[in-house]
Amino acid sequence: MSDAKFSKLLDYETLKQQFGDTEDQAQPAKSAIQDAPEFDPEERLFSSTPTQDEKKPGLTGSRLRSYAFAVLTRKEYSKAELIEKLALYAEHRDEVINLVEELSRENYQSDQRVAETMLSSQKRKGKGPNQIKMKLKSKKIDTALISEELKETDWVQQAYELKVKKYGTEVPKDPKLKAKQIRFLMYRGFEMDAIIKAINRKAED
Repeated sequence: MSDAKFSKLLDYETLKQQFGDTEDQAQPAKSAIQDAPEFDPEERLFSSTPTQDEKKPGLTGSRLRSYAFAVLTRKEYSKAELIEKLALYAEHRDEVINLVEELSRENYQSDQRVAETMLSSQKRKGKGPNQIKMKLKSKKIDTALISEELKETDWVQQAYELKVKKYGTEVPKDPKLKAKQIRFLMYRGFEMDAIIKAINRKAED
């Protein structure tokens, strides 16, 4: 599918008028995808997430597509997350599924990108592989997408740096302190093999 097919789809002014949003009527209309970051579909187009007692906006066709692009310009979503988000406002769930599949094929949506971004972010936060796998599972992303990256990461070094930051470089001799450090690193999602090596590593190693 060519980019031309997706161009000039985000006619936000028309969408706002369609749903009775008059707050920003004085603002100029934005129709290009690159302008989408200034468009908050949930704050401007919809005042709140529809509940079971409220009628859904019932987006279809180009309006649903426009909303999907607006959502994706603000944040990367996994395929499963995007389906559920769009389904809140769409008329037909089947149309949402077909649209998300199309966006995924054209690389507008990518579970691969989401997985790689999450891996990088979680590592910076000091999280181990088990925590990262749990996060991926919660977003219904296949861990196999970053299996190589998980294997290539030096988790002993990651655990050691976290241990040093929390407890210093001294190797624990007190069984209680050692157990405390083990629990701490397990909670962060590291595997036992990496944990033992990390807490027994000497500063000069």
